[in-house]
Amino acid sequence: MVLIADSGSTKTEWCLLSNGIISDKCITKGINPFYQSSTDILQSLREEYTLNNKKPQAIHFYGAGCANEEKNNIVRKALLEFFGEMPININSDLMAAAHSLCQNNEGIACILGTGSNSCHYDGQNIINNISPLGFIIGDEGSGAVLGKKLIADILKKQLPQSVTELFFNKYNATPAEILDNIYKKPFPNRYLAQYTKFISENIAIPELESLVIVSFKEFIERNLLQYNKIEQLKIHFTGSIAFHFTKQLKKALACYNLKIGSINQAPMEGLIQYHNDLKH
Repeated sequence: MVLIADSGSTKTEWCLLSNGIISDKCITKGINPFYQSSTDILQSLREEYTLNNKKPQAIHFYGAGCANEEKNNIVRKALLEFFGEMPININSDLMAAAHSLCQNNEGIACILGTGSNSCHYDGQNIINNISPLGFIIGDEGSGAVLGKKLIADILKKQLPQSVTELFFNKYNATPAEILDNIYKKPFPNRYLAQYTKFISENIAIPELESLVIVSFKEFIERNLLQYNKIEQLKIHFTGSIAFHFTKQLKKALACYNLKIGSINQAPMEGLIQYHNDLKH
C-alpha cells in the first residue's frame, strides 16, 4: 500500500492506495514546516490521523512550505516517528499541482487556495517559479488575500453600507475582534481565507466580483506574465479559490488572451493518476 498526502495551509488529505485503487482516506489539519516543528506535526498526526490500522509501505508527501531540504526534514522526522521506517518522498505543494495538472506534459501549474503559487513545468521538473512571497506581500489571488482585501474594504468603509451590514450580521464580530485574530492569534492566513465564503455567497454584488477579478489580474500580472512561452502554454489551476471562482478567473485570464487548461478543486485525483502511471 502507498500513502499519498496533499497538504495545504488549511488541511491535509491522506489517501491510501492498494494496487492503485483508493483503499481509505482521511483529512487532518494543514501541515506547514514554516510554521510548525516536527513535534507540532507529530502531535497533530496523533490527534487527527485515523488510518492507523493500515500501514503503508511508502509515503509520497506533498506540502505547503516543503520548499527545501531543511523544511522537508522537519516533516520527514515527524512522519518517520509516526509511521516508522519506510521510503518517504517529500515534495512541495507546487510539485503536487504540476504532477496533478500537467502529468508528464509541459504547462503552467497554479495554486489558488489559502495561498497562491505558480510554476513553469517541463513535464518532469519545475523549471521556473515566481516566488509567491506569502499573503502579507504576495499571494495575489489567494483566499488569504481576498479575505484581507474584503476586511480592509469593510473596515475602511470602501464598500456599500448594505454590504457592510450584511457582513456584520453574518459574522457578529467586532472590528477589534477581527484585528485581534489577524495580528495576535496563530495562522492569520487561515482566518482571513474563511471570509471568501462571504464573497462567494454574495458574488452577484458588483463590488465583490470586482475585488476577486482585480486580485486575479494581479496574480496574472505579477506572476504568470513573467514566464517564457506563457502565450503558447496551457495554464492549469488547482485549489478551492480557483474552483469556486472559476467564472471570475476565466474573465481575468481572457483579458490577457491566455490559454485556460483544467481547473480542479484539489490535486489528489490527478496525483493518484500520476503515481499509478509511474508503475507502468
